[in-house]
Amino acid sequence: MQKKIEIIGFCLGWFAIITQFILIIQNRETDILETIIRFFSFFTILTNMLVALYFTSKVLGFSMKPLDLLSKKTALTALTAFILIVGLVYQFLLRHVWEPTGMQRLIDELLHSIIPLYMLMYWFIFDTKEKIKFRDAIMWLLYPLFYLTFILVRGHFYNYYPYPFLNIPEIGTDMALVNSTLILILMVCVISMLLVVKNIRVKIKG
Repeated sequence: MQKKIEIIGFCLGWFAIITQFILIIQNRETDILETIIRFFSFFTILTNMLVALYFTSKVLGFSMKPLDLLSKKTALTALTAFILIVGLVYQFLLRHVWEPTGMQRLIDELLHSIIPLYMLMYWFIFDTKEKIKFRDAIMWLLYPLFYLTFILVRGHFYNYYPYPFLNIPEIGTDMALVNSTLILILMVCVISMLLVVKNIRVKIKG
């Protein structure tokens, strides 16, 4: 059963990412190179790619040095936390911004709704039974912090921000930093919630 669920996760993840890449190339508003860079500037894409790579490693069983982090026992909980953030931020801050149609709507739902819920289900059923301390999990925040730094620095030089709540020219530096702080707080809350649920389950089953 677990292998079948991992194969489905593998297929859903790569289908959504590859199709989104094709769509963004077809509808590009700048040159190819800049379009590709912008594609990989979305936290949604990066996090869904990590999820897809996680399922890929489970399905194909390969191990590559840069992907060693995905094999750690804490990786599943970390990935689940970040993909849930993708879903929550989209539902509450971005869904009203645009109304995609056709294939773009399907891919939008896969990336922001279906895959986050699928990952949560997979985590709840198959997560390892070791406790995780909060002080260890706090290191996971390096990922969004590096991402945020990259987006703000690149945005300053290229005047492109992938999300409206980070768009400094339109909302100002102070508001962008406030929004970033609120999202980081949300991440801490989601991580804490998952750790509490996980550790309670470990204690009950232990």
